[in-house]
Amino acid sequence: MRNSLSTAHPFSKIIFSLFIILVSFLLTFIIGFLIAIPIFQINISNLTNVLSNYNDPNNISFLKYLQTIQAIGLFIVPAFIIAYLFNSSSLKYLKFNSISIRPLTFTVVILLASIPLINSLNVLNEGMQLPDWLGGLENWMKEKEMGAQALTEAFLKMDSVGALLFNIIMIGVLPAVGEELIFRGVFQRLFAEWTKNIHWGIIIAATLFSAMHMQFYGFLPRLILGVLLGYLFYWSGSIWVPILGHFVNNATAIIVYYFYADEMSKEVENFGAAEGTFVYLIIGLVLVVPLLYLFYKDRKKTAID
Repeated sequence: MRNSLSTAHPFSKIIFSLFIILVSFLLTFIIGFLIAIPIFQINISNLTNVLSNYNDPNNISFLKYLQTIQAIGLFIVPAFIIAYLFNSSSLKYLKFNSISIRPLTFTVVILLASIPLINSLNVLNEGMQLPDWLGGLENWMKEKEMGAQALTEAFLKMDSVGALLFNIIMIGVLPAVGEELIFRGVFQRLFAEWTKNIHWGIIIAATLFSAMHMQFYGFLPRLILGVLLGYLFYWSGSIWVPILGHFVNNATAIIVYYFYADEMSKEVENFGAAEGTFVYLIIGLVLVVPLLYLFYKDRKKTAID
């Protein structure tokens, strides 16, 4: 079966991959949910309230558990299954290649220097307004955004170092590993094969990566982040590079919230876009552009075919 799948048309591989992802997610979620019922003492009849009431610490613990299960079942497990079926070695297919410290260091600096740009794009995206005749759609998008923001804020309420470390794993490590394996390790490759163009592969995978989050007022910065990680992956030939970049992006936000929550969080979110911080956007761009060029020149010999 693996031989037939490895030689299948890229579009067939994409459809098959989506099927594997769906099955893996459903099985993992159902099993995880059944295990959680006695642990968190979940009342099925009151499930709607549990999923929407963020004031109860037990509910937040349950939602964090579901978030963890989702990251494993939706991204990590299917990525390895897909890679195994498409290639004799999952690690080889997903590009778990060794990488030197130099490109990894470049990746950390590039992602940190990109924060003012990402923040500026986020502020720009938040100002998006749809035509009046799409008012219903806009209201729905704003409701989804508010719901996602409320859940994120509930997750980011940390009163101990233990809570900080757990969030770094749940929001930093697991999404960095899982989402990069699926969107860069699998879909970027498949879309590049289908379109016969690596740039289209990177853009389409980044678009799906951003759309998957269902946060429309953060779509643009997440799209640019996906494109950036896509090129870093392509130029380096190692999945470790986008995983590290994704982790740096997420973990930085978690750490900032831990130390500067409430009164400082909005200022930090607008860093690079708010009045008086625009200079940091310029500094960031001055650093990012030459670093990307050096990364490209340094690693292009190991680029993915």
